[in-house]
Amino acid sequence: MKKIAFIIPLILVTLLGCEKSASDEFDEANGNVVRKLVKNIVVVSAQNSSENKNITINYDSNYRLNTVSDGQQTSVFVYENGEISTITGQNDNLIIEDLYASPYDVYENGDVLEYDSKGNPIKLLVTEEIYNYNTGTYDVFDYTALISYDNKPNLFYYTLDSAGLIDVMDGVKLNFSANAQSPEIVMARALLPVNNPTDIVYKNQNGETVSTVAIDYVYDDDNYPSSATTTAVSIEDNDTSVYNTTITYINP
Repeated sequence: MKKIAFIIPLILVTLLGCEKSASDEFDEANGNVVRKLVKNIVVVSAQNSSENKNITINYDSNYRLNTVSDGQQTSVFVYENGEISTITGQNDNLIIEDLYASPYDVYENGDVLEYDSKGNPIKLLVTEEIYNYNTGTYDVFDYTALISYDNKPNLFYYTLDSAGLIDVMDGVKLNFSANAQSPEIVMARALLPVNNPTDIVYKNQNGETVSTVAIDYVYDDDNYPSSATTTAVSIEDNDTSVYNTTITYINP
C-alpha cells in the first residue's frame, strides 16, 4: 500500500493565472465549515495485517500540530515566533494519511495538468521508474491519473491549518512570474484538494486503464469522513486490495 507524504516534495507548477489562495478556494467550495482536527487514523487491511496503520496526531495547548506518529516514525513540528519553522525527525514516507491506496503516489509525485472549478486537481501526470535488471537502468513509465471528488470539506485542511501551513500556501502564486519559493510548498499548494477524492483512475501511455481506486466514505454530522472503505484494483496484476479506515477528530 503506497503512502502519501504529508509535506509533499518537488513539482513543477505550470498553471498560469491562478490567483486564488488555498483558503479562498476552500471557503468558496465548502462554505461555513466546522473546524475539526484529525486526531487518529486507523487503517486495517483486509488482506495483510502487516499493512495495518495506527496514526496518532497530537497538538499543543494552542491546538497547533505537534507530532504525527505511526508508532515507528514520528514527525515533530517546531514553531518560532508563532510560525512553523522546522519539522524534525520526518521521514519522507511518514504520512498523515493512508486513506488513498494510490499505487503511483499521485498526491506525492503528481504533476497537475487540470483542475476542476473548485480548485481540486483532477488530472495529473505521474511517473514511475522501474529497475530493469537486464539493462541495469531504470525504465520510465508515465501514467495519467483522473480523480473525482465528493462535495465535503477536505478532512486534512484544518489539520494543515493548525500548523500554519495554509497561511504559507496562501502566499504561493501558481504561475511562472512567481518569485523563488520553496518547491515543497509550491507542490503542496498545487496538489491541495478542497474536497475528498472518491475515485482515481490510472491510464497508461496508450490510454488503457491499468488500475483504479474507489473510496466510499461514511460522514459524521459535520460532513467530515468518520470512516472509509478503499478498494484498490490493479488490472495489470489482476489484484484487488481493500482497506477499512476509521478517522477521529477533536474540536478546538
